[in-house]
Amino acid sequence: MRRPVIILLAALALSSCRISYSFSGTSIQPDVNSITINYIEYRALRVNPSLSNDLTEAIRNQFRRMTRLEQVDQDGDMELSGEITGYDVTAAAVTADEVAARNKLTVTVKISFSDKKHPEEDFDKSFSAYAEYDSTNTLDAVEGALCQEIIEKLVEDIFNASVAQW
Repeated sequence: MRRPVIILLAALALSSCRISYSFSGTSIQPDVNSITINYIEYRALRVNPSLSNDLTEAIRNQFRRMTRLEQVDQDGDMELSGEITGYDVTAAAVTADEVAARNKLTVTVKISFSDKKHPEEDFDKSFSAYAEYDSTNTLDAVEGALCQEIIEKLVEDIFNASVAQW
């Protein structure tokens, strides 16, 4: 007799929660139905002509795969916009001869996220990710693979900060 009462109380308690959780790890309020993901502008000094488009599409794909949100061109309940502010190569490891043995490509993105129905979730934040490569390779030779690895990291961080709230 006590077991059904406990189960009923637990079900009532869980159904009264205002945040909708899913198996994808998102926590989107039930009254939020759409998102506008604007083109990520390129503002870094060093030029990579495809990075803005690749990053924008990767973010859109992640939201398409992992949320129930409809993507709209404007006036979404949520809005995400940003710009690539850094695209830099630095030495990651130096040999005894003071020569770079490994280099590191770092991409920095400034993201603005707003939730029109729940403005307490809004943020302006910078995200950064990097990938290392052997200095015997030129950046041109490894840039595509490095950027793909970096984009995956950035998309995960941006997604988690905006709708997974990790």
